[in-house]
Amino acid sequence: MTGVATSHIDVGIDGAVGVLTMNRRERFNAMDPHMARDFRRAGLQLARDRRVRAVVLRGTGGVFSSGADLKYIRAEGDAEDFAYLKPGAASPSEGFGEWFKEILEYIHATIAEIRRSPKPWIAAVDGIAAAGGLGIAMCCDLVYASDRAVLEWAYHKTGLTGAESSTFFVPKLVGLRKAMELILLNPRLSGQEAKAIGLVTGVLPANGFDDAVLAIAHQLAAGPTEAFGVTKQLVNQALGVENLPFHMDRELEELTRIANGADFSEGIRAFLEKRAPVFGESTPA
Repeated sequence: MTGVATSHIDVGIDGAVGVLTMNRRERFNAMDPHMARDFRRAGLQLARDRRVRAVVLRGTGGVFSSGADLKYIRAEGDAEDFAYLKPGAASPSEGFGEWFKEILEYIHATIAEIRRSPKPWIAAVDGIAAAGGLGIAMCCDLVYASDRAVLEWAYHKTGLTGAESSTFFVPKLVGLRKAMELILLNPRLSGQEAKAIGLVTGVLPANGFDDAVLAIAHQLAAGPTEAFGVTKQLVNQALGVENLPFHMDRELEELTRIANGADFSEGIRAFLEKRAPVFGESTPA
């Protein structure tokens, strides 16, 4: 398989199959702005390359993704990053919302591109997919989990609202009652549990998982790509996916607001200190 690497994003081409790998295992494949920007670039490349007839989206090191990099956000980002991404804007003086925004704008743009892409996308979830990682997986057309996978809503652990398309796709996949259970009670789901409620397509052994998913992708790449693409557009229309960009704008707006509040300030401190948060009694850091 040929490929190129960027900042923690690897892009490979295996015949007619594209492989996008999130490669930052030491941070649970969580994204800072540079990784999120390269995620968007790689997503656009694979979505629009006509030679690529199916795409596998995966993590590395037995982890799928945990979404945005909370350590980066708790450190209040990087002033140079912010100046590069938003020329002329002053760095945020309070709260964490703007640091989330500079990451999630890239991720949300990639998710929208995946849904528009006229070819099948497969999420290969090996290990943890939590918060934004769950949302990224759920936007794909097929989702295969390994038998060591763990899927978790997780946003409320730090006092956040859902984003990365999660509040759009999870209710559509599992229904209202089960969605609210996942959101409010936050169970950690095994691959088999996730399959039983419709979050994932299938569960495969961790041993040989990447090769097994790649074989499925090659099967799709050998199929009628144009027909797949048109059918995907029709399914998108039936599900109201044309509203996805608007919905993700709302997700970003609300998460940004919540991230500037006291509960998230307490939640992110508790997360990094590896203790239970005490919501409703905290004050901003």
